[in-house]
Amino acid sequence: MNTRFARPAGAAAAAALMLGSLSACGGDDAAAPSGKVVVAGKELVRDQALHDLLPEKIKKAGVVRVATDVPYPPFEMFVKEGEPTLTGLDYDLGQALGAKLGVKFSFTPQKFDGIVPAIQAGKFDAAMSAITDNKDRQKVVDFVDYSQSGSGILVAEGNPVKVTTLDDLCGRKVAVQAATNQLDLLKSHQAACSTAGKDQIDIQTFPKDSDAQLALRAGKVIAQVLTKPAAGWVAKTAGDGKTFDLVEDPAAPGGYNASPNGIAVSKQLPELTDAILKALQALIDDGDLVHIYNKYGVASIAIPKATKNAAVD
Repeated sequence: MNTRFARPAGAAAAAALMLGSLSACGGDDAAAPSGKVVVAGKELVRDQALHDLLPEKIKKAGVVRVATDVPYPPFEMFVKEGEPTLTGLDYDLGQALGAKLGVKFSFTPQKFDGIVPAIQAGKFDAAMSAITDNKDRQKVVDFVDYSQSGSGILVAEGNPVKVTTLDDLCGRKVAVQAATNQLDLLKSHQAACSTAGKDQIDIQTFPKDSDAQLALRAGKVIAQVLTKPAAGWVAKTAGDGKTFDLVEDPAAPGGYNASPNGIAVSKQLPELTDAILKALQALIDDGDLVHIYNKYGVASIAIPKATKNAAVD
């Protein structure tokens, strides 16, 4: 999986287990059309020049209607199970963008496979739901890309085996959820192990990511490969951040086989796309984007420049 292109339930379920260990961090559900808004502990204010870029329809309403599929940690979560208040990376980013633009980003849960059709039907203006920007989707919506995510490596606290790259998994027992892109990644890396004169990766498959993490906790494997955002979130939250570490490979900052995630925007609202693009760049320039991502343990998936329709497929 490269986030939300083919969503495996296991990654979401595993990360969801960790939600209770991090204190509630959403809640400020509206960015006032004017005034100050606090997101991830930082105060943000309206930029009039950015507000002026918005289409008249959005200015008049004071709201950007945003679809999101919940839960999918760390991107979108409920603060408390059974209650509607939202939190997560996408939610916080939406509030930050709203603060800059001087409008409210109002999030509404929507089943993932219905998000793009709902935008086409005019029910929503945009969607923020860890959606992979790809060329097929670009036929019906535009994307403002805000992160790159692929596969990551989770290891025990302190990284006792000193794993730094995929090559360090050769000849070792490694956990992975069955029937995922991460399993395909490990299988495809076997040739590189052979070329380097190393033994094959001893791939241990599990029905769920949470089962793979239990094996890692017990020392039955030296690492687990899962989506990098989920790995970062688990490393940050499990055991108050004292159980696992996330491996950061400088050659793959967004993860292995990373692809861009984008905010999907209605093609009927090109001015909104442009306004969001410029507001996102302002958050990048001010360091606010990385600050939000760091809150969820995934600062490395942040991009250095906001882009539009940057699919790599």
